[in-house]
Amino acid sequence: MTAPLEHQTLRANGVALHVVTAGRADAPLVILLHGFPEHWGAWRRQIQPLVDAGWRVAVPDQRGYGTSAKPAGVGSYALDTLADDVRGIARALDAPRFSIVGHDWGGMVAWHLAAREATSIERLVILNAPHPATFFSFALTHPLQMLRSSYVGFFQMRWVPEAVLRANDFALLQAALTHSSRAGTFGEDQLAGYRAAWAEPGALRAMLDWYRAMPFAQPCTDEIEAPVRIVWGDADSALETGLVEAALPYCPNAEVVHLPHASHWLHHEEPQKVSSLLLEFLDASNAAALSDRRAQGLHER
Repeated sequence: MTAPLEHQTLRANGVALHVVTAGRADAPLVILLHGFPEHWGAWRRQIQPLVDAGWRVAVPDQRGYGTSAKPAGVGSYALDTLADDVRGIARALDAPRFSIVGHDWGGMVAWHLAAREATSIERLVILNAPHPATFFSFALTHPLQMLRSSYVGFFQMRWVPEAVLRANDFALLQAALTHSSRAGTFGEDQLAGYRAAWAEPGALRAMLDWYRAMPFAQPCTDEIEAPVRIVWGDADSALETGLVEAALPYCPNAEVVHLPHASHWLHHEEPQKVSSLLLEFLDASNAAALSDRRAQGLHER
């Protein structure tokens, strides 16, 4: 990493969020959203290529994670609220329009925001995340997906999941990463960073409250107007590839790229490939934004 990273606390949607930014302040904005059980560092391999290509990159610890705020109450983690956080980050960074990339839970927030905020989103990239309007119905009609998602039911319990995940220095959470990815994908330094984030006061409760809020979610089912690229690791042990096809009716301007040998953690396992796919797809948005800024600059002169 050669681009300087700025760690800042932004007030967004009424809470304090830790957001890492890199790149020129006047460059087009792309926001990268991590999933469970990660934090902003999940995108460390994608930040530099995006900055080099002319992007301003913002990578938050989403609410409940890392050093961001962890408000009490399941209602604090409603899908609309999580999407409002992202919109608030963009406003705080003076970006009325922006692109968004989301993985896992970050992808579900990105799906919802792109459907709800047609005028704000330039382009959307989804990495192994089901459209929130399709997940439950797909699981109900696909027994294997229901089995793979059984942990979601366990997470609905109070206190017990927190105790189980905290045991033995977060051994189960570490295993959720290392046992479902290629050998060596997550090094000890990275795992140590995650353990520190999980140990933040209130973090485990807040992370699990994302799941506890799921039964009350009201996903936006409007068609997504922005161009969409879905990048899917087909060796995902938690999500079936059929979820890709289930999402397509909600995004008529979509394309799908399958990575046959990548798991759920594709941006860690194949960082160069994923970065290349991001840059290739986002470039049209970047070029348009640069052109608009140049035209505005000429007009101002």
